[in-house]
Amino acid sequence: MELNLQSKKLELIQWLSTIEDVVIIEKIMDLRKNETKDWWDSISESEKKSIENGINDADSGKLNPHSNARKLYEKWL
Repeated sequence: MELNLQSKKLELIQWLSTIEDVVIIEKIMDLRKNETKDWWDSISESEKKSIENGINDADSGKLNPHSNARKLYEKWL
């Protein structure tokens, strides 16, 4: 299935490169604007909560220096 998707994308790219009609190009650009999705809408509520908690911690000054993180996770780096 992934190969089929890649083939379709390549076909569209090739077709798009041949278009000379400005109206069609503008319609495609409008479609692209309407299809843009925010990654925030695609993550779970628990992921959103975790990110919000991290931002709140950062805003409150509850941060650890990078050097502490490196020491803690050194064996995996």
